[in-house]
Formats: sequence, C-alpha cells, structure tokens
Amino acid sequence: MKIIAINGSPREDRNTATLLKKALEGAESLGANTKLIHLYRLNYKGCISCFACKQKGGKSYGRCEVNDALKAIFREIETADALILGSPIYLGNITGEMQSFLERLVFPYLPYTESPTSLFPKKIHAGFIYTMGVPEALMSQAGYQQRFDARKQTLTRIFGSGETLLCFDTLQFDDYSKFVATRFNAEAKAERHQQIFPQDCRKAFEMGARFVSKDQ
Repeated sequence: MKIIAINGSPREDRNTATLLKKALEGAESLGANTKLIHLYRLNYKGCISCFACKQKGGKSYGRCEVNDALKAIFREIETADALILGSPIYLGNITGEMQSFLERLVFPYLPYTESPTSLFPKKIHAGFIYTMGVPEALMSQAGYQQRFDARKQTLTRIFGSGETLLCFDTLQFDDYSKFVATRFNAEAKAERHQQIFPQDCRKAFEMGARFVSKDQ
C-alpha cells in the first residue's frame, strides 16, 4: 500500500509537517510505503483555465496538461492508495501554495457532466490536516468550519472518502519574546503545546494507520 502526504506549509519541521510525518508513521507501522512532498520546494502555478482537461477527444481529458513540477506528482497520486494533505491556516484559509495545488489536482477530475461525478481512476482514502494559531471557539466564530466541510465534501466526491483533523491554538514560535505578538500568552501556548499537541500527533498517527487498516 502506498500513501502520499502533501505539506502545504513553508516550514518543513513545525506543526503541519510534524503531523503529516506522524500520519505517515502510522501508515508505516502497518507496512505501507509512504512519501512526503513539500509544496514550497516546487515551482508551479495554480490552474490557468486552459480547459485542456475538458476538451472533447483531447489527449489530456481528465488530466492537467500543464507540464511543470506537479505533473509527475499528479501521476504518482493516481497510483496511491491514500492521500493526506496538510496546511496551516493563513488569513482564514489554506496557504496559497496548497490552494494552487488543489486547483490543479481536483479540477481535471471534476467532469462537466452529470455522470460520473469524478474522473479519478479509483477510490482512495483522503484526509486533510489543518493547523491554526486560533483557539477552537474563535475558529467557529470566524466560519472556518464551513470551509473545512466544503473541502471534505470535495475530497469525498473526487477520491471516494474524506476525513479532517483540526489542530488548534498551535505554537507559532519557540521564543515569543523575539516577536511583536503581545496578543498571545506565550506561557499558555507553550503549556498547550506540551499537553495537547502530542494528542494531535497521536490522532494523525491513527489517521495514517486507519487508512492502511481499512484496506487490509
């Protein structure tokens, strides 16, 4: 079994990346082959509306025709048994790199017909891990959940299943005294990171293991 994780954070060793690595560890614990891809290492753009993926009889129908760093990744995802995406929340939404990636990944598989509902070649497990600096109450007030639910619905339509893991009130810096960030309680942040983040890591590990065990 093969599981691919996509890191939509510019940081490769902080909250989002750590949770993705834990998810892959969970998959590996049951024998899966895994791969972690960091989007910020790649050179690509979002969808350019060429509509080659919708052209009648076109050689790229159902696939993105743009030949850049994402092309090989999309083909690799088609061979995977599970896909786990991860992104921090910037200005109330996923990062620009992750949004551009999703535009390119999802749009070709969305047919402009009533049936089928997806052109992805098979059903796989799909999950999305979100990290954010705000507490859960503020996330709800800001309407984040509606965006998360809509994205989960999209994953389910395209890949056959969708799962979400939310990680709140994350630790942005190791040393808050070096930054102008007085709205945050550094001690409370550190305490939460010590107590709650390990639980989030366990949930991520369990997600990866669950995706493997469902197919065994």
